[in-house]
Amino acid sequence: MAISAQPSRYPVAHPIDVAQGWEVQRVTAPSRLFGANGLRTGPDGRIYIAQVTGSQISALDPRTGEVVTASPKGGDIVAPDDVAFDPSGNLYATEVMDGRVSVRDTGGRTRVLRDDVPSANGITFHQGRLFIGECREGGRLLEFDLAGGPPRVLLENVPSPNAMEVGPDGLLYFPVMGANEIWRIDPDGGESQCVASGLGVPDSVKFDAQGYIVSTQVASGQVLRIDPRSGEQRLLAQLNPGLDNCTFVGDRLYVSNFTGEITEISPNGTTQSVLAGGLNWPMDLAVGHDGQLYIADGTYFYVAMPDGSLHTAGMLFSPGYPGFLRGLAASGPGEFVVTTSGGQVGRYRPEASETKVLADGFDQLYGVALSPDGVVFAELGTGRVLSLRSGGVEELAAGLSDPVGVAVDADGAVLVAEAGAGRVLRVNGSGVDTVIADLQRPQGILVRGGVLYVVDAGAKELIAFDLDTKVRQTIASGLPVGPPPGVTPKPLLGMPPFSGPQGPFAGITAAADGTLYISADGDGSVLALRQTAGGG
Repeated sequence: MAISAQPSRYPVAHPIDVAQGWEVQRVTAPSRLFGANGLRTGPDGRIYIAQVTGSQISALDPRTGEVVTASPKGGDIVAPDDVAFDPSGNLYATEVMDGRVSVRDTGGRTRVLRDDVPSANGITFHQGRLFIGECREGGRLLEFDLAGGPPRVLLENVPSPNAMEVGPDGLLYFPVMGANEIWRIDPDGGESQCVASGLGVPDSVKFDAQGYIVSTQVASGQVLRIDPRSGEQRLLAQLNPGLDNCTFVGDRLYVSNFTGEITEISPNGTTQSVLAGGLNWPMDLAVGHDGQLYIADGTYFYVAMPDGSLHTAGMLFSPGYPGFLRGLAASGPGEFVVTTSGGQVGRYRPEASETKVLADGFDQLYGVALSPDGVVFAELGTGRVLSLRSGGVEELAAGLSDPVGVAVDADGAVLVAEAGAGRVLRVNGSGVDTVIADLQRPQGILVRGGVLYVVDAGAKELIAFDLDTKVRQTIASGLPVGPPPGVTPKPLLGMPPFSGPQGPFAGITAAADGTLYISADGDGSVLALRQTAGGG
């Protein structure tokens, strides 16, 4: 299979350039992967890693730690969630957001097998037969006809089946996330049976050399060894929640996490991180009332620690989590107003594990900000800027081209980054005025001390615009935001019920001391920009 070297997730030819009087530092390290989902050991002994949000498949050499790209971001395979190989070495991938299954042959050519498999996720080959599962409410288990005919339905109305495998007994075993169980069925037909229950939300099934089930638990972070005959469970390893899949290389077990971490579990139960986890997107940022930096990373909500590590304040499968997080604004001690890709505006209190939905039913929400009399937020899907006051929603502006970031200036006026038109607008009662034009794709915006700061993900710059003097300055260029140069990502349509449509958002916030924080969603890090002594 054709592969290309991947020295990092986001290759850059030169470092970030900053204007005189400014300095830049990394708050968190760049991520190696775009998260990590399905795993499969390939015929070459490498571990193939599906990355849904990055539309990428990478191959990890477990002996050397080298990572190469097998199917790149911007390529033909979109949002791969799981992978399998046929006896000839061709790679098959489920494309969960597009409801497709594709095959990439050993020469690097890709073709779509079917595009009518909603939430296509689990996939496995057994004795030349290809099985697929749909990870959704009322999902199906299917056997594909490799000659191109319609698939055969093994089972219907399954509550979110996931990554599966045929056991030594010839039966197909699969986790059922919605039931918190593992089931099995004869691939040639028959009734399904429950093998194990009372788990930690299982999302993968593989088999070890002794014929035992090994299953990751997304909610509890447990890796379990389960006897398929009795259902008896034994804990192999306790890892962080967010586990997605697993694969064996010999007698060594490798486990993926949504963060992109790959952990090796040895036969004696010891664990070591083979690839470190990190931020997946990241998206919006906020400095809380406690002075700490909070990061909305879709599936996770983090606090950035002084040593560069990330503390998980909440995640998709934890109680009270709002959903796939995107926009973020600190609204009180321990409290945040958030927007989600599911179309909700909520008030999130992570320590209390609770979210109050303030408004719902919107199409692709992005930035959110607090105004003197309520909450303002951008709805990209309809091109609107909206205000939430006293429980009611008011339209402030409509007909915009991809509104993303929002901010409120010192006078209480609402500003919006109109990404599709390359400008920042001021929204007032009589209409909209252009504040700054000639941008490429503005996303996060911030007003502080009479200066408008704009993260231009298209130009890969941070721009400062003095609202009084109208002087414009580029503070930083060469930022690792947006896709790498020359890459045009395919749209990510979302994964109901887990998320709506997903897209990038390079957010910005400021600390009390004037430090600016930027989401470097390209390389999966957070940057801090500060004025140096005598600068500015």
